[in-house]
Amino acid sequence: MPQTIAQAIHHEIIIKKSRFICCVQPVQDRATAQTIVDALWQEHPGAAHVCWALLAGGQSAAVDDGEPSGTAGRPMLEVLRHQDLEGVLATVVRYFGGVKLGAGGLVRAYTDCVAQALLKAEKVTLQRMVTLQCSLPYALEGWLRRELDQANATLLNVLHQTSVSMQWSMPEADRAALVARINEGGQGRIDWLQHWPQ
Repeated sequence: MPQTIAQAIHHEIIIKKSRFICCVQPVQDRATAQTIVDALWQEHPGAAHVCWALLAGGQSAAVDDGEPSGTAGRPMLEVLRHQDLEGVLATVVRYFGGVKLGAGGLVRAYTDCVAQALLKAEKVTLQRMVTLQCSLPYALEGWLRRELDQANATLLNVLHQTSVSMQWSMPEADRAALVARINEGGQGRIDWLQHWPQ
């Protein structure tokens, strides 16, 4: 099951006088990642490179930022993939120390910097959520609220009309068990809704 990290973690290494400043942090999309990278350039105007990798579904990216092709962004992305992470941005700001590291040295430096930062990161399991909605008699509203509470579902909307419509989100893994309990307890008086009433 994919995981993300709870908060931003920083790690710094120095290799042959080059300084590599890494940050791994939870980020959901490329636009947010680009904003963070732009801010790093503002914060580190003297840096030689700001390389980054984002693992976020269809918005993933790997950017070498002037380092030889395939020596920074791609290895950083592979570290994130190897740890089964999702929604994580890894950035590395490099200050060049005057000694060339070669392609292999660069790959090791960027890989190690990200891997070391991730060792300190608290990982959080990502749960796929679903939204469910149903209509029921007023007499069953309190009962359904208690069922949702016990299932750790988050109530999103309640609409009182000729009947009560309720909408909630919950982990997809718990859906079948809750739907079965609601159907049984509702004794045929629960109508599952495809669309939220207007």
